[in-house]
This record gives sequence, structure tokens and C-alpha cells, in this order.
Amino acid sequence: MKKELCIRAFRSACQAQGACGMTLHSDRGSQFTSSSFRKVLAQYGAVQSMSGTGHCYDNARMESFFATLKKEKLYRIRTEQMPMAQVKSIVFRYIMTYYNRRRIYTANPGGLPPAMYRQAVRGLAA
Repeated sequence: MKKELCIRAFRSACQAQGACGMTLHSDRGSQFTSSSFRKVLAQYGAVQSMSGTGHCYDNARMESFFATLKKEKLYRIRTEQMPMAQVKSIVFRYIMTYYNRRRIYTANPGGLPPAMYRQAVRGLAA
């Protein structure tokens, strides 16, 4: 993974959500520890969070998400026979349409999917 890809993905996510001032959890990969990536984090007021070497516990939430993505979607289709663009489209639709908007999410009150929960919390803050 290249730092440019991480920078582009982070900027895109921030712009799409109008986000700033968040905490970003990452591993200690060179793309995340590069000065270029850290400058972009600073531009968006993001604080970077990384655990010490050999301590993977703060990444458990993402590991859980990827396990869910694989079990619920990717292991059920033959992705090895598909073009990369098609697999990317499938993953994008799963996350943006199903996971964020429809799937019951037990960590949120009332089982609200992430997008619905964010909308509810923003409504309370207004």
C-alpha cells in the first residue's frame, strides 16, 4: 500500500462526510507514519492513534469489520474470477448501501446502522 493511496482515501472520506477533528486508528505501516500522511491529518484536525509494536488490540474493530465483509459478501461469490473493478464495485455497494444504511449494528443503540446512527446523533446536537 502506498502513502498516496491512503492520503487520497482519507481526503475523500473527510470531504464526503464533511468530517474534521476525528481520531484515526492505524497500524504502524510506513504509509501511515510518513510525514506526508501526517500533514494531511493535521489539515483535517485529525489525531492519529497507533498502539505499540506487537499490540493489535486497538485494531479489533476494523478486523471485525473485515471479517464481516468477507463472511457476509466476499466468501459467497467467486471474486477470483472477476475483474478488479467489479470486485471494487461490489465492496463499495456492500459498505455504502447495505452495511452503512440497512444492516443491524448491535453496538449502536436500537441496532441502528452507522449512517442512521450518525444522522440521529447529529439531529440531537442541532
